[in-house]
Amino acid sequence: MLIFGLLLVVCAGVLCAYAVRIRSSVSREKQRSGIPEGTVVYTDLNVPATPLFSKRFRLSGKPDYILQRDGQFLPVEVKTGGQSQPQQGHILQLAAYCLLIEEAFGVFVPEGILVYNTKPYTIHFNPKLRFELESVIKTMRHLLRSGVVERNHNQPGRCQRCSMRQYCTSKII
Repeated sequence: MLIFGLLLVVCAGVLCAYAVRIRSSVSREKQRSGIPEGTVVYTDLNVPATPLFSKRFRLSGKPDYILQRDGQFLPVEVKTGGQSQPQQGHILQLAAYCLLIEEAFGVFVPEGILVYNTKPYTIHFNPKLRFELESVIKTMRHLLRSGVVERNHNQPGRCQRCSMRQYCTSKII
C-alpha cells in the first residue's frame, strides 16, 4: 500500500510539472502572437467553436478569442498581412463581436482587441462605434433586400472570396 501511495504521489508530481510546462508554453505563445494577458474563455483558432448569435440583430460570428480580464469579456481578432493600423472593416468586425458577446453573456463589453503582426490595438466599443455598427447592419440589410450590391474595391482576390458575390452586379472576375 505504501508503494502504491508513493507511486501516486510521483505520478501527481509528474502531471503537475507537465501542466506547469504547458501553461508556460501557452503564455509564451500568447505573448509571441501579441495576445494580451487574460484567461482565454473561447477560441476559434485551434478547434472549431460554436458561433455566437444575436437574435436582436440576426447576426452571428466567431471571434478568434474571447479573453476574460478583470471580470470583463473582451473579443480578440488576430489579423495577418501588411496592415500597420486598424482597418475600418476590421474595427466593425470587432464591434460586431462586442455586440455578440454582450448578448451571449449578458455583460457590458467596453472594448475589443485587434492584433496586427503581434501588435495589439485596443478598440473602444463606445456609443459612436456602436451607432456606426448598427447603421452599417441596417444598410447591409437594406441592400440585400433591394438585391443591388455594388463592388467597393478593385481587388480580384477579394472579389473571388466575397460572401456577397451572388448579389454583386459588378464582379471583377
